[in-house]
Amino acid sequence: MSIVEIDEAVGSLPMEEKVLFSRIFDVRTMIGRLQIPKPLTGWIEGRFGSVGVVEEQKIVKLTNLITMEGSLFNALRAKRPMEVSEASELDEIVKGTQNDQFCRPSENTPEDIFGRITGRSCVTASNVAKYDGFHGIVVFSEHNPLAFTEVDIADRMDAAFSWADRAHQIDEEFKYFFIMWNCLWRSGASIVHGHMQMTLSSGIHYAKVEGLRRAAKAYEMSFGSNYFDDLYRIHEKLGIGFDVGGTRIMAYLTPIKEKEVFIISGNLDQSFKSRFYEVLRCFIAKMGVTNFNAAIYMPPIAMNVGDKADWAGFPVLARVVDRGDIKSRTCDIGAMELYANSVISADPFWVASTLKSDIIS
Repeated sequence: MSIVEIDEAVGSLPMEEKVLFSRIFDVRTMIGRLQIPKPLTGWIEGRFGSVGVVEEQKIVKLTNLITMEGSLFNALRAKRPMEVSEASELDEIVKGTQNDQFCRPSENTPEDIFGRITGRSCVTASNVAKYDGFHGIVVFSEHNPLAFTEVDIADRMDAAFSWADRAHQIDEEFKYFFIMWNCLWRSGASIVHGHMQMTLSSGIHYAKVEGLRRAAKAYEMSFGSNYFDDLYRIHEKLGIGFDVGGTRIMAYLTPIKEKEVFIISGNLDQSFKSRFYEVLRCFIAKMGVTNFNAAIYMPPIAMNVGDKADWAGFPVLARVVDRGDIKSRTCDIGAMELYANSVISADPFWVASTLKSDIIS
């Protein structure tokens, strides 16, 4: 199955799942047509196989009607010419940035007003130019950001959560916790050395997190069921979602960019941390990903009665997305992604199949 066959896939579902799909997603397919001049024929055939597949291209437009996220798919776009880095090039980049300020964080990074949290493979620092009242960094002991173990991931998440707890003790108004990992330059990282960031905010959660909470709550009020459960059910029935150890993994149908994966759990528990690690390792080892963004959404770390009602049913949710090859001169995000729909090359069905074979086997 391919994403360009999504209409056929949905058509084969039982009626109950068809209704559920149409409740959350709108799918449109269309044919894009063009004419190839004769001088270009050889190049087209060499790059895409035939002139026919270029002159008539099937395009899929998918929209999440609850969150208003939208993606455009065309299998042909994955065959566009791209520069791809060799492993040696990445090794050179990593080696060339040794001895930066994160290599000696206790000497070369500021600390938060409550001090540092130290893990077995990391230590926290305070971000110099802050996004919010509390903005910290988990600095990895290992310089290479792609070299990590399952134990490392759990240790670094634990350090981040301990940092949030310590910050909350300083000021109880700050309770909205957000973890982000920008890995390598194309993800927005200014420093190669492995690190994650975390913030703690007050008043209201970050706009995209709060927007998702409100959309999920409106869905529940309209249909009487949990949005995240129904979203996963659709993905599972289509074969692009699966459960491992109580944690749900799905290759999202309306990704913000390439290969976006959701990891959903009731808690920031060991199963969630293990699945987060396994998705990242599959990205790197099986899909050739070097640059990625990861973010973790969760309810407030401390809740009053009103918070508990507002956030009931909202899970711990990680979103992981590929940001392209580190040596590519083409930016993966343009005006379409910023102001319209995301344009996607990677097929979610291929992403899910690769994840399944690597994680479940």
